[in-house]
Amino acid sequence: MPPHYVAFRTAVADDVPAIRSLVRQAYSRWTPALGREPRAMLVDYYEAIHDFRFDLLTVDGHLAGVLQTCPCADHLWIENVAVHPNHQRRGHGQSLLVLAEQLARHAGLDALRLLTNAAFTSNVALFEKLGYSIEQSEPFMGGTTHYMTRRLVPAAATIRSAHGWNNETRTTA
Repeated sequence: MPPHYVAFRTAVADDVPAIRSLVRQAYSRWTPALGREPRAMLVDYYEAIHDFRFDLLTVDGHLAGVLQTCPCADHLWIENVAVHPNHQRRGHGQSLLVLAEQLARHAGLDALRLLTNAAFTSNVALFEKLGYSIEQSEPFMGGTTHYMTRRLVPAAATIRSAHGWNNETRTTA
């Protein structure tokens, strides 16, 4: 199988029909578990595109994922992360969450926050694998909502010395 060309771009108003379609397809698998359509399927994306930042992940020029975010005073709020069913389980959701981290760092924020339905077990597992923790849970429409947070380590602290060098042993010529 040949490699695929993956790219990111910020959405514009003309992308709304494709965003809505992708979100509906991505969340439709959860309708039976909830007994209703997930709230992300009911959003007016024509309105939301003005209130949130939307970043799109494309594969070979086709929309494969959506990240919907909003900066807050002390964190980046992830309103939605969705991957088209044909592109799931390929790391695209994780790539979108890495993008969210980059957006947060660029804005000088030290945390990412989101909420998800506890019934979305694979999503909860992915978030936990990526360092998110459940900070609070509450009943919602016959189910449970998890509020999850990931604290960001300062970027400089994530860089390790190479070959045993550190500031004390490094010299310049």
